[in-house]
Amino acid sequence: MASVTFEHLTKTYPNGFISVNDISLHIDDGEFVIFHGPSGCGKSTVLRMIGGLEDITSGKIYLGDELLNDILPRDRQLAMAFQNYTLYRHFNVYDNIALGLRLRNLPRNVIDSRVKAAAQFFGITDILEKKLRSVSPADKQRVALSRAVVCRPKVLLVDEDFARQDEDRRLEMIGDILEINADLKTTVLYVTNRYEEAVGLKKKIVFMKDGKITGIG
Repeated sequence: MASVTFEHLTKTYPNGFISVNDISLHIDDGEFVIFHGPSGCGKSTVLRMIGGLEDITSGKIYLGDELLNDILPRDRQLAMAFQNYTLYRHFNVYDNIALGLRLRNLPRNVIDSRVKAAAQFFGITDILEKKLRSVSPADKQRVALSRAVVCRPKVLLVDEDFARQDEDRRLEMIGDILEINADLKTTVLYVTNRYEEAVGLKKKIVFMKDGKITGIG
């Protein structure tokens, strides 16, 4: 199961600011869910807590039946696509995509098969041997997504900053994550502060304000 469940999830910073205020929500296996609200409403903090990049002040997060609270980020069956994705300029595209698989000590033939399948899915097979510094920004984004899905995560977390720099790249990225959701059956949680974009995707929207869920549409 790749459902995601929050129970009374709260994040309070040391200065007393409450970023996420006692929210509860269930996301079904395979859903594409959009978190929408103004900057500072807590939507990105929710994703970072799911991914283990932010400590949880109180409450619980489940992936299926598994409680995530005390599981290290690297051991969660998740992938994250945030603006500050780390790609290595001195590696070629193939090695950037393969990195996470190598860290898991998978057999070479499994790594090769998965890397080539991901590259084919995103249409970057022809640049696998190129150094990262020589590929376009749009292709770097696809390399980052390839590395995210090559480990076969149950859930993909995508922050709006992932494609903030360029409108065309943002639209391409949205198309890519819709395909990941539809074709790979991966649960996707996507954060945006653009109302037109949120509504235009015609998926479940979780509206947030001041750290609380104000509605689901």
